[in-house]
Amino acid sequence: MAERQVPADLEPWAAIADQLAWSQPWTTLYTPQGRYGRWFDGGRFNLSVNCVDRHLGGRADQPAILWEGEPGDQRVLTYQQLHDDVTALAGALRALGVESGGRVALHLAWLPEAVVALLACARIGAMVAILPTPLPAEALAVRLADFQPRVLFTQDGAWRHGTILPLKARADEALSAVGGVEHTVVVRRTGLTTEWYEGDRWLDDLVAGPRPSGPERDTTPAALDPEHPLLATHLANRRGRPVSILHGAANLAASSLAVHRHSVCDGEVFWCAGDVSWLGTQAHGILGPLLAGTTAVMFEGMLDVPTRHRTWEIVRRYHVSTLLTTPTVVRLLRGWSQRPPAPEVVATLRRVVMMAEPIDPELVRWLADDVGGGRITVGDGWGQVQLGGIVSVDPPVDARGAPDPGYAIVDNTGAELPDGHSGELVMNRPWAGMLRGMEGSGVDEAMRTDHWHRAGAYSTYDIARRTDRGTLEFLGRIDEVVSVSGQLVSLSEVRQVLLEHPFVVAAEVFERADPRLGRSLAAAVQLTEGVQADAAAAGELLDTVRELLGGLARPRGLAFVDHIGDHLNQADLRRALAFLLARAGEEPVHLTWKQILAASVATRG
Repeated sequence: MAERQVPADLEPWAAIADQLAWSQPWTTLYTPQGRYGRWFDGGRFNLSVNCVDRHLGGRADQPAILWEGEPGDQRVLTYQQLHDDVTALAGALRALGVESGGRVALHLAWLPEAVVALLACARIGAMVAILPTPLPAEALAVRLADFQPRVLFTQDGAWRHGTILPLKARADEALSAVGGVEHTVVVRRTGLTTEWYEGDRWLDDLVAGPRPSGPERDTTPAALDPEHPLLATHLANRRGRPVSILHGAANLAASSLAVHRHSVCDGEVFWCAGDVSWLGTQAHGILGPLLAGTTAVMFEGMLDVPTRHRTWEIVRRYHVSTLLTTPTVVRLLRGWSQRPPAPEVVATLRRVVMMAEPIDPELVRWLADDVGGGRITVGDGWGQVQLGGIVSVDPPVDARGAPDPGYAIVDNTGAELPDGHSGELVMNRPWAGMLRGMEGSGVDEAMRTDHWHRAGAYSTYDIARRTDRGTLEFLGRIDEVVSVSGQLVSLSEVRQVLLEHPFVVAAEVFERADPRLGRSLAAAVQLTEGVQADAAAAGELLDTVRELLGGLARPRGLAFVDHIGDHLNQADLRRALAFLLARAGEEPVHLTWKQILAASVATRG
């Protein structure tokens, strides 16, 4: 056996990799080549084996998934049952002609079938894109045309906020404009009547037969290059110029397991309350718990259906020990409750981690003291899609043995700043979960090199400062990208959509304080002469943003302004508008340029 090569500052990654199963051991942990470097050279790896097969010896009868649907139906999959479902579907996909390097799109809600399909694809080496279920048919068609899958998974209908979304019908409409999809595999979920076309098949019919495999179906796990592409994650709001981030199987496995063990999870029952189409949910709500051999709770619908107590009921019913979600969700929970849940309801809850957005001290205090009575630790998670999800959590579960990303705060020249000074956060050490590549018509060379313009460091474009406690305080972004409910939205792209509308002469888009969500987007527009500044015009503008960029990019507040002049720089203008719209609801308001100038003086400081 060849001697392993492990750089001293990356030894924690070797310890994480040693917790995984390798069909062929790696020999070189990390090689600094190209933009991303290369990990686990010489090894062969299969993610499905690591999430399921290797746990069968001691955990076959342990629940791997505790699932609850929005209407209240429940399912339990043990590791043995999950293994049988995954291998059966892997053999069926191979029988359809899907092999290593093939592409499969999952247009599925938060169902056990979504996990089974993801792991079945990982077993045979197919690459997966998980597409959001709320996408309209036109947007779904764009994603499919970009990804070009051979097989599309969807479902007859999906429960969402008490209604049924017609997913199969939307998929059919999207496929009418897209070529290349040979098979549509449909999950029976709601009983909604669907049209049937050539290439359509029910999932349960597809996997019917002897289990875990029939003689004609090969369920052998592929021994893959560790960096074999597993997930393609679409970056939102690229104005019809698709961009996907590609993640390698062993890369994502190593970072997900490291974060789960050292940073996130306290206990054996883990619940990520997020949408399954988000990379954070895939990495930390599916892969992390299954790689660690713990139990993952999965919930299909919206957290206020049928009542706003649903979240706490799930915590109690499934004995959740760790909850991972976004600050937006926690703010909603606080707003929905006149009083915190009773102690016996959250008796098993030991830890809550929030990710994707900045959190405020009041939210931490409410969770730790009012909800937890001093028993719950609250973590603030930071990460990026490009890095495979969460990188670090303050405070971590156990910092001993955790990989160190080599954080530093630097100025515009790249010089490191002392504690207490704000600057750009960079990472000076390699991170295993970092993307393996990009693809899509929106990718250009500038985007490929964007995060690597500083020699030897990864530029996050996040502004931060190190406190006297040694922790990081995140202060915003250098670019015009903001986080809305855990998804990144470009202010400049929302502004450009508004400017391209024939009603609009001038526009500005900004973040504002939101009494319900904490932060949200708002916009100010100057209309063309003769257009009535009323609710109908507001609806037309905001619907245009939603159709082109998605629902999260739709501003929640809109101001009609008689004039937007050039007397203020953009920062002063946005600050004044945010001040004027801080307490405004979702109904459009009317402002004058004189009011904006006065607000800019009042907020200057």
